[in-house]
Amino acid sequence: MKNEFKGLIVQKNKKFSIKDAKTDFVGSYNKEKAKDALVNSKIEINHLQETLYASATHSILIIFQAMDAAGKDSAIEHVMSGLNPQGCQVFSFKVPTSEEYEHDFLWRHYKALPERGRIGIHNRSHYENVLVCKVHPEYILSENIPGFDDVKKINKNFWKQRYQSIRNFEEHLTANGTVILKFFLNVSKAEQKLRFLDRIEDPTKNWKFSSGDIKERALWDDYMKAYEDAINQTSTKESPWHIIPADKKWFARLAISEIIEDKLKSLNLKFPVLGEEEVAKLGETKLALMSE
Repeated sequence: MKNEFKGLIVQKNKKFSIKDAKTDFVGSYNKEKAKDALVNSKIEINHLQETLYASATHSILIIFQAMDAAGKDSAIEHVMSGLNPQGCQVFSFKVPTSEEYEHDFLWRHYKALPERGRIGIHNRSHYENVLVCKVHPEYILSENIPGFDDVKKINKNFWKQRYQSIRNFEEHLTANGTVILKFFLNVSKAEQKLRFLDRIEDPTKNWKFSSGDIKERALWDDYMKAYEDAINQTSTKESPWHIIPADKKWFARLAISEIIEDKLKSLNLKFPVLGEEEVAKLGETKLALMSE
């Protein structure tokens, strides 16, 4: 798959257009073939996670962004099911609380960053502040930012500064050992409609549906423009965006898993090696235990 998946990483200074990105790409895979490949990839990630935890030199921050019903939750469930919970943490960001609104927009996300040796998964993230907030600029007023007490004042310069803040934030994290993997699950509007209908018709999925989802769906074009701008403005060499075709959940899960696997492998992590004195102590301890 890795060769088939070329061209779906948005590099710095490379213009990305959502309308040119396929949502139904599956390459040469079918559902069964992808299912088997995902099992193998998860096994490999589990081993690599153990090395990551033991070496404690890097942390991994995995960001999922997408429209409603694109499959973020199921991707996290299936791809991460093989991880050791002790070395993994998942945060789902909702509407900011009153306390969070009393700080800058990155504060609550900084608090949720993974420690060295751990994998952090952010289901939605600091990017909501240039996505939903760009579609609904009135939300910015709740942040009480000096000089921005009217929606009309939230102009291009405001968004330019916000993109810069995000780039600086991620550059700082990268420089200090956090590897950032950003995934945009690119689902089509037609597929979203089918998934919404499925949630309405299946009683066991009713809880997943909200009438507010339909209101946001009506703003689809605005959201696509916001995503396109955010991806183009924040794709860097160190933390590019990965555009995942999401119409077929089984393919999206495999694509995400193999990207994570490849990134972990590229770190060339090793288990810590004990010094001669520590090794000698192990030998002494072994003899003491055997003589009991």
